Amino acid sequence: MISLEAVTKIYHQPLLSLIFEAQSVHRHHHQTDAVQMCTLSNIKSGRCPEDCKYCPQSARYPTEVESYPLLPLEEVISQAQDAKEHGATRFCMGAAWRNAPDGEDFERVLQMVEAVAGMGMEACVTMGMLRPDQAQRLAKAGLTAYNHNLDTSEKFYPEIITTRTYRDRLETIQHVANAGIQVCCGGIVGMGETDSDRLELLHTLANLSPQPESVPINALSPVQGTPLGDVEPIDPLVLVRMVATARILMPKAIVRLSAGRDRLSVSDQALCFLAGANSIFSSEKLLTTANPDWQDDAKMFHQLGIKPKEFA
Repeated sequence: MISLEAVTKIYHQPLLSLIFEAQSVHRHHHQTDAVQMCTLSNIKSGRCPEDCKYCPQSARYPTEVESYPLLPLEEVISQAQDAKEHGATRFCMGAAWRNAPDGEDFERVLQMVEAVAGMGMEACVTMGMLRPDQAQRLAKAGLTAYNHNLDTSEKFYPEIITTRTYRDRLETIQHVANAGIQVCCGGIVGMGETDSDRLELLHTLANLSPQPESVPINALSPVQGTPLGDVEPIDPLVLVRMVATARILMPKAIVRLSAGRDRLSVSDQALCFLAGANSIFSSEKLLTTANPDWQDDAKMFHQLGIKPKEFA
């Protein structure tokens, strides 16, 4: 068990000392000049009944996000093939549901997972709460990882979401782990939380059993129409601290520099890689928000001397 005091001590070190410690841990466990490229596909968009204040896909907010039902299997396979050709080794599929459905939609998601895994790519899905039997079926289909973020601290959580509890999220994470699927679980900074909330989020993540194999660190991408649409962007150095502390606390995890990357300079991103981030999402959009495209990332990798992580 890692104490909150230990997390606090790590996080509040002088920034250069924190980055040095994180880079030392990173070098011990990971290839230092390789970053995994992932692509996230929005396989079902909008009309979600939840009230997550950051999310333009909630049916409760007047955003201009396009709504559509689950995409045809062939379209998702085509997107995955395109992602693979651009160097992505992980293909993530996001569906705006409160909980994973039953029936035809779930069967089609299983087919998507089988197809992506069959290409030799890592397959990841995020589609809300899962039951144990659904997690088992996803595992059987070849799912690598299931994404289910905690978003923030348990204390601040009700300020952001009221339609499901923190406990609900932790239960789904446990069902995923019990099915032998990798847990992809992280959070979002810049929603009005305090440093204390960020520390508690990291503390909770580090004490999950097993620890998540994948930890996405997102910066809020404010979208007009959502309750957080006018929030000022977070200081990039907060992201650097989050990445570095996550790296030290969860040495074997892939720490993913996720949403909000379009607002970061190459220098900001370089600091995040130095602090232990070793994955990015590279595609024109992250579900519904802006993201650097393949060409931007290829140029950045060239500038920094980073190469895309190859297929395992």
